[in-house]
Amino acid sequence: MIKPHVHIPYDRLEKYFPFIKQEGLNLEIYFGSKGLDDLNKAEIIRLKERLDYNPAITIHSPFMDLSPGAVDSKVRAVTIERFNTILDFAEVLKPEIIVFHSGYDKWKYDRRVDVWLEGSLITWKSLNKRASEMGIKIAIENIFEDEPSNFKLLMQEMNSENFGVCFDTGHFNLFSKVSLEEWLSVIKPYIIELHLHDNDKTSDSHLAVGEGSFDFKRLFDELKGLRPVGQNFIYTVEAHTPEDTRKSLERLEAYFK
Repeated sequence: MIKPHVHIPYDRLEKYFPFIKQEGLNLEIYFGSKGLDDLNKAEIIRLKERLDYNPAITIHSPFMDLSPGAVDSKVRAVTIERFNTILDFAEVLKPEIIVFHSGYDKWKYDRRVDVWLEGSLITWKSLNKRASEMGIKIAIENIFEDEPSNFKLLMQEMNSENFGVCFDTGHFNLFSKVSLEEWLSVIKPYIIELHLHDNDKTSDSHLAVGEGSFDFKRLFDELKGLRPVGQNFIYTVEAHTPEDTRKSLERLEAYFK
């Protein structure tokens, strides 16, 4: 039986730790930009020690104000510095995957995917080399993209088995102007993680699976048989309350049979 990960911000771990440990949850730990400078490896070591039930772990990297495809080299340098801090934490936590946002917005880049791609390759090549040496994969998550062509370009240029896509259902539902089938026809070969949450297309509300309008049945039907047995995706629930997390985990069981 597949056991999904549950997304939780680092600064909420203490509040929910009894629930997390009691349920034996696999975790995706989100390190936000705010407070990152107050963290150090010693605190991450203490966290690792507390996770003595040995959950599978992924990490979600900070994204606010960061720009991996930045035109400004100093902005890109700060972004790489922040991301390397997350890789420092990963040396302790040993996650399977680290998720990063793509940073692409067609309005900000005036639809110049080539400009975004040039900066992105500078960022990701160095980070992917370090992650690969640590045995950790990098997954790039869709957010504002209304179609998947920039993902195809990035994946083709990176050409690395260590570097893939995290497909986010809620962001697709909110921003995409093309069908789910069109997205999947492009990114299927590169998907290594799924972020599972829902909304009603009016806001990124991170509802429980099945509480909005995303077609989860179609998603799982499309993905059946895509990976050999034992080489499945990492499934991560990104509902924002314990109640919606429970609902999501219960409803996903039907798709994992």
